[in-house]
Amino acid sequence: MNRITRTFESLKAQGKKAFVAYVAAGDPDYDPSLEILKGLADAGADILELGLPFSDPLADGIVNQMAAERALRAGMNTVRVLDLIRDFRKTHETPLVLFTYLNPIFAYGFEAFQADAVAAGADGILLLDLPPDEAEQSHQFDGNNGLLRIRLIAPNTPPARASMLAAKAEGFIYALSRTGVTGAHGAPSADIGKLVAALQEHASVPVCVGFGISNAAQALAVAELADGVIVGSALVKQVELHATEDHPVEAVLAFAKDLIDAVHSV
Repeated sequence: MNRITRTFESLKAQGKKAFVAYVAAGDPDYDPSLEILKGLADAGADILELGLPFSDPLADGIVNQMAAERALRAGMNTVRVLDLIRDFRKTHETPLVLFTYLNPIFAYGFEAFQADAVAAGADGILLLDLPPDEAEQSHQFDGNNGLLRIRLIAPNTPPARASMLAAKAEGFIYALSRTGVTGAHGAPSADIGKLVAALQEHASVPVCVGFGISNAAQALAVAELADGVIVGSALVKQVELHATEDHPVEAVLAFAKDLIDAVHSV
């Protein structure tokens, strides 16, 4: 059983909601990035989303764009991201989802990337700029064993399309609390409950909500409505603020722990 599926089954049995943490691979450098991943897992993050640094992250806001730039300057690339996952897997079993654009996968080679990602220890992939129906028309993704395809669904997605995406989702659904690029600017939408309920009618996998969640109060409010809470830019911002310190992981984890505890209190 895939680690993502196993984790959600365990959380459901315990009556708990999931905390999903996003960070950019290799930000601010390889070793501190690895320590941040391990620290988030140890602090209680249920699933980790690992951003694959890319030069043109058009769906990302400025915080995640700068994180990708820092990682690229530090020498990160697709091969090094897989190395990072291998090193993480030496000590931890927390599920890992690769958050990426299509271009790096195309450059690496579709079949080779999928095989190497699974062998390294990745559990899922979220391709930001590949529409699901186009993926279904391509044989490049055949044989994607072990790498669940996580789907993004926005609040302005037409109902019929949202229902189709939800019905075909794997692992979990990443439901956007609002439209726009990633970022902690602006609070989550007041219509999250309606969005989650509509998706749950058609989905056989959990519905997690992200975008705009930057503090424990917001995380708690979303956790009361969804199966999981996704926090990205707010965590990445902590990496940015403390990147030049000797132990940036400590500040990142201190910030994350309040949000993790809030989600797990529901």
